[in-house]
Amino acid sequence: MSEYSRSAERETELTGPQLWALKILDRQAPLRVSDLARQMYLRPATVVGILDRLEGKGLVTRTRSQQDRRAVDLELTGAGRVLVAKAPEVAQVMLVNGLSTLTQQEFDSVLEGMRHMVRILGAEHLMPQPLRG
Repeated sequence: MSEYSRSAERETELTGPQLWALKILDRQAPLRVSDLARQMYLRPATVVGILDRLEGKGLVTRTRSQQDRRAVDLELTGAGRVLVAKAPEVAQVMLVNGLSTLTQQEFDSVLEGMRHMVRILGAEHLMPQPLRG
């Protein structure tokens, strides 16, 4: 999975989380930061950092919502759409899609295995973070 992610990063010059955000926006924009964060299983503050870098590369725009002037809508730019069309699928999406095909019993088994792994690594107190934003 790590090698696949590195290959996608070399191809797109984006980190896995950046590409994942673009893929979600390509399917569902406009979205708000909180909605994108929820779909990425990240905190909104983490997603804001990812969006700052994507906006700096000219791939994402943030505009005041017409429905709620307090909110900001996220959308891809033309360059963002072109990049997503050529980009490989991200490992995170492959994992989420794969997990969604499991039966409840299979999913529970994977979950229990991951809990054992977390316990073995002594990581029960750690908050999951992306490797790079």
